[in-house]
Amino acid sequence: MNSLYNPIKLLLLAVLVVSCNSKTKPQITHADDYNVYLFTTSNDVFDRAQKNEAFWTKKLEKNTNQYPYLAQLANTYTNFFSTTGTIEYLKKAESCLVQLNTVTNYNKPAYLKRLAYNFISQHRFQDALKLLTKAELLGEDLQETRKMLFDVHLELGNDDLAHVYLNTFENFSDFDYLIRLSKWSDHKGNLSAAIKYMEKAMHIAEASNLNTLKLWSYTNIADFYGHAGEIEKSYQFYLKALELNPNEAYAKKGIAWIVYSHENNPEEALRILNSVTSSYFAPDYYLLKAEIAQYIEKEEFATQQLSLYDTAMQNKAYGDMYNTHNVLLYIDSHSNLDKAIALAQKEVDNRPTPQSYDLLAWTYFKNGNVTEALRIIETHVVNKTFEPDTLYHIAEIYKAAGKTSEVKPLKDELLASIYELGPTMKTKINQL
Repeated sequence: MNSLYNPIKLLLLAVLVVSCNSKTKPQITHADDYNVYLFTTSNDVFDRAQKNEAFWTKKLEKNTNQYPYLAQLANTYTNFFSTTGTIEYLKKAESCLVQLNTVTNYNKPAYLKRLAYNFISQHRFQDALKLLTKAELLGEDLQETRKMLFDVHLELGNDDLAHVYLNTFENFSDFDYLIRLSKWSDHKGNLSAAIKYMEKAMHIAEASNLNTLKLWSYTNIADFYGHAGEIEKSYQFYLKALELNPNEAYAKKGIAWIVYSHENNPEEALRILNSVTSSYFAPDYYLLKAEIAQYIEKEEFATQQLSLYDTAMQNKAYGDMYNTHNVLLYIDSHSNLDKAIALAQKEVDNRPTPQSYDLLAWTYFKNGNVTEALRIIETHVVNKTFEPDTLYHIAEIYKAAGKTSEVKPLKDELLASIYELGPTMKTKINQL
């Protein structure tokens, strides 16, 4: 699955994989559980956003000097984006927030943070960091600022600084602290701790009875359970998310992945995803549909989905949000490898994380430069991230470089990660 926060699979999962390979996996999902959510015709979030857009636009037209209305309008456009995946709404929110900060001379921390949050959604982490650094200097509501600084430094690969900020707001009774401690634990490869802290955060969310916090908790804990091989739990929490919001695209995507990767039912997975993309338009959904279609040799449908993705990428509003996807597409199609290297290098410049360096190393490797690929992964990647797709790249580069003794433990770990990597990877891993 596509996720910004994919954790390591524990080696204990090897037992599960061996078991699953030796017999038919029990069916976990049932269409009757989720069909009602696939064909829903109402969308409360979208309807509220429409009403709010009309309301705040009218208020602003009558009172152009009432700049706080811009904040309300920005929030409305952000809600539009969350429920449709349409990038133009995120850019409209940005426009409102830039106007808001301009009229306040970029001197109000609350507005700086709202714009920073928008930039984070656009993967403009360097821009977000500048705003948050200024907000921190201004000093208002420092705890919220430091929470966001943790987020951004972690995304930029500044682990030491991220950890410093995490310690500044330590509070095991605070939802915001627990979800960040969970993210930190996951980042460091401690999945069991990540689950433990996310469960604690979820209990706080349920006690608060705030649907936004519960929805966020359910989809994230579902992801973690899936990574840990607890597929039944993962499925149940995606369903709980859909009970709260029948239009939650991410939860439907999560169920589709279980159907595809765990239950080997790609046709049903495509049916689920087709229902999602009728009203939710994030480009990565087209790529997932193309992957599944290629797996069952529906080449015409796969080509159609890749064409939809390519059309979406013509929209400059996406900026650098899909650089990683685009690099991997160049590699997979064996085209524009020089462009792929340039784009991967740009991603390193924007966001020098182990994952970005892995992308660059993989691009050099696919371009035939094993020596440079090996240098990059040994300097910037090995033991710095534990994501399965990265571990697979390391294993392939080690194999090509003749470091066969390093491949075996990686292969064992990857076999324990088949669920997350997807069925198309099984043969590749077995050939390591």
